[in-house]
Amino acid sequence: MPKSHSIHYPLSGLFAVNKPSGPTSMALLDSIKPLFGYSQLFKPYEDAPPPVAADKKKKGNKWRKSKGGGPRGIGGYAVKVGQGGTLDPLADGVLVVGLNKGTKRLADLLSCSKEYTAIGLLGCETDSYDSKGAVVSKSPWQHVTKSDIEKALEGFRGEIDQLPPIFSAIKIEGKRLFEYARAGETPPKPVETRKCTIHSLSLEEFIPGDKHSFSYPAQELSEEDKAAAQKAQEFVSHSGESEESKPSNDSKDSDNQDNDDDDQIDKALLEETTQQPTAFKLRMTVSGGTYVRSIVHDLGKALGTSAHVVELTRTRQGDFALDQATTEDGGVSTGKSVIDWSVFEKALAERSESDEYKEGELKEWEQRLISVIKTEV
Repeated sequence: MPKSHSIHYPLSGLFAVNKPSGPTSMALLDSIKPLFGYSQLFKPYEDAPPPVAADKKKKGNKWRKSKGGGPRGIGGYAVKVGQGGTLDPLADGVLVVGLNKGTKRLADLLSCSKEYTAIGLLGCETDSYDSKGAVVSKSPWQHVTKSDIEKALEGFRGEIDQLPPIFSAIKIEGKRLFEYARAGETPPKPVETRKCTIHSLSLEEFIPGDKHSFSYPAQELSEEDKAAAQKAQEFVSHSGESEESKPSNDSKDSDNQDNDDDDQIDKALLEETTQQPTAFKLRMTVSGGTYVRSIVHDLGKALGTSAHVVELTRTRQGDFALDQATTEDGGVSTGKSVIDWSVFEKALAERSESDEYKEGELKEWEQRLISVIKTEV
């Protein structure tokens, strides 16, 4: 097996894969663990025997320990695998992976800056703030122009206070905000915002409806869940406000007629048009802990309509970047630091159960892994 002064076996370090949209991050990692477990790159010592097959694996085996070895029953050598920040099923792009001792460095990746491109679709709010969710409400979008979006983006740059998507992330004393709203209960404490920094944010493309194929989700929330969604939004809107600053019942009553008129106008506009809604593409560099879905959702509100994410790509995380991503020093990445998922797909398709371990020339995926892995851990 070829050796390198910078590579030590069993292999440890950090690398990145270009995750496809659809599967979860963890599902992808689970699918490639058998490749790692039967690879000579993870042979624990020079004269170790071949790894034990899944049906012959015994507890206490000195080269196949259960700790950090992945799902029970896959056999092979014990290889500890972890991820440096999950990606939603909708999202694709850079997914950082830690192997063996490299998993101890993954926490550092959570706080580093990340670059994303996101496509938002105007006129529709969903419960998850993306196209995988159900429709909460629809709003007129025809008034929004390219210059409107560019102007609204100014309010999102720099350090901001952000709330995660209320249906997917916020929990108060172990109970989701949506569950409080559905039960007609008030949360025991205010919803907390989090500080995040938007280092850069720009509009890359303004996409008229006849220039894209995106559409609203088919699934809609029930009337009961829509009412709960509106209640949950009120909890969020009023968090941190003093009692004096909250709207009084009198002011609400005086505004009822205006609200009814607005609702009728909005409904008429929605019924009149058969146009496809406008989409827009953003590029942003953000601090760790930032929710891109919330940026698109909040931008829709700032534009006097609603919006949700239909495509999301993480183009860079720390030093790992896709082709044409912006690098930390302001340059442009070649994408050579990230392994395309097709390399692993090919290896999985060619893997044979009868030939799970074979020492000799490194396979294509093993060569690619060695060429990009950062072993300084």
